[in-house]
Amino acid sequence: MKLKIKKGATVQVITGSDKGKKGTVIAVDANAMKIQVQGVKVQTHYDKKDGLLKKEGFIDYSNVKLVEAASKEKKTSKKATKSKSA
Repeated sequence: MKLKIKKGATVQVITGSDKGKKGTVIAVDANAMKIQVQGVKVQTHYDKKDGLLKKEGFIDYSNVKLVEAASKEKKTSKKATKSKSA
């Protein structure tokens, strides 16, 4: 299934322990229908070398709503920009 939420979009959590938090989408797993949001579902992991590490966990796609879509920048060719300025 194709997801409407893409990497870089701003979303708000609507259910769960992090309800009401807003963040930017870091990663999307379309097969499992899960997304990773910055600052939401922060998990702590202990590593022998680095000590305690904090990392965002994946949350279900249905638990968030889209606030602002990821912006797409228009690609312009060099020829088009030269002809406009000339």
